[in-house]
Amino acid sequence: MIHSRPQIHSTPNMIQTHQTAPTQFVEANGIRFAYRRFGKPGGVPLVFNMHFTGTMDHWDPLVTDGLAATREVILFNNAGISSTSGEVPTSVDEMAANAAAFIMALGLAKVDILGFSLGGLVAQELTLQNPALVRRLVLVGTGPRGGEGMASLTPEAQAVFGKTYENPDDVWLGVFFAPSEASQAAGRAFLKRFRLRQQGRDPEVNEKVAPAQIAALGKWGAPRWGALDYLREIAQPTLVINGSHDVIIYTANSLILQRNLPNAQLILYPDSNHGSQYQYPALFVADVTRFLDAAAPFQMVARGAIN
Repeated sequence: MIHSRPQIHSTPNMIQTHQTAPTQFVEANGIRFAYRRFGKPGGVPLVFNMHFTGTMDHWDPLVTDGLAATREVILFNNAGISSTSGEVPTSVDEMAANAAAFIMALGLAKVDILGFSLGGLVAQELTLQNPALVRRLVLVGTGPRGGEGMASLTPEAQAVFGKTYENPDDVWLGVFFAPSEASQAAGRAFLKRFRLRQQGRDPEVNEKVAPAQIAALGKWGAPRWGALDYLREIAQPTLVINGSHDVIIYTANSLILQRNLPNAQLILYPDSNHGSQYQYPALFVADVTRFLDAAAPFQMVARGAIN
């Protein structure tokens, strides 16, 4: 049974943005979910699902505000993340069930879903569990069950996360951006935007989050017979986006998704890694907006090549 009790701390008719939207709370299945809701109301809301160890404040405001210009966006922390109560599940299935409970607790009957990295796994499973709830699906820097190099953190990911950084935020330069001068410059610009919100900022995740999420990633990525069969059950129009050289969840997994989903298109951005949407925020917003607003799915687009 879902118990909903939003707690709103905003001024009526006030235009909210990534920087100013208040953190609200809603209860579902014994979990007190933290979320922020802003943008243009009236259509189908777009619900964001976050990456490994990320919080609501790890989204790029150029992406969230850019998409909020034409639709309502909803950011949230899933169970056990930052300001949301509960424990982080060790399976993607449970994460998806919690995400669906959160959405339904808001009284929403139809949503669009955007999932990035681990959030993309949750987005796929959420759509499988609740097909009537999801209108369209955007999968960014993510992969399928049993995907290539997904049974554990890739060697490149282990190297990046295993380093010591003078500025802890610099870890994201290696995770999200390619080694080229242009990509690293885009990364430094992202890091400036990343910390723009100061008031009401989410606390960082605790030490229990990463091990639970790694366990969930391992179960999802483990090789198995017929691992891709489930993708044929996702009939929703789907946009798959990635960098041309993603070393965190290999770019090949985006091609696998596009080839096996019944109604999917693929965009690859050039000279980019796991966080291509943060390297090309304006292009990403335009591509996602066009996809979500299209009367019918448009032709597959490919930008760049896999390095």
